[in-house]
Amino acid sequence: MSPVLVRLAEPAEFDTVARLTLAAYEADGQLKDDRSYAPTLADVATRAGAGELLVAVDEASGRLLGSVTFVLPGSRYAELSGAGEAEFRMLSVDPAAQGRGVGEALTRACLSRAAALGCHAVVISTRTFTEPAHRLYRRVGFVRTPAADWSPVPGVDLIAWRYDLTAAGR
Repeated sequence: MSPVLVRLAEPAEFDTVARLTLAAYEADGQLKDDRSYAPTLADVATRAGAGELLVAVDEASGRLLGSVTFVLPGSRYAELSGAGEAEFRMLSVDPAAQGRGVGEALTRACLSRAAALGCHAVVISTRTFTEPAHRLYRRVGFVRTPAADWSPVPGVDLIAWRYDLTAAGR
């Protein structure tokens, strides 16, 4: 396997990002009972305009492996972030590329971007049942913040996580 490169998405890749995102969310059961989120996931141009759309690509082949939307407080897709915090949303990895470190590469790219912008923390939400994501975020250093758990619509429960960029050694 060749290394994974994370960079800004190009508009010509938006359709591929949309397909990949929907496939990833379907594969882990996030669209099983309610597909109302699917149009938001597929609207890649709007996501890219509201924040920074990052993609992970296989360096050797150029194949798109995953994507994430990085946002700051007050932007259209910010849900939890406050002053001095960044947030990322809609992290997705092609089901065929899972296990290659793509999700971690995208997560670390968001942490680096937040640090470069002078943020003191990164916050995110995940579905309660997405245990592979929970393992990834714990491994990277995110800490659960139950006081910020929330539900955007009935039946969709989200749990909150926080990464402190100011902690010693980071």
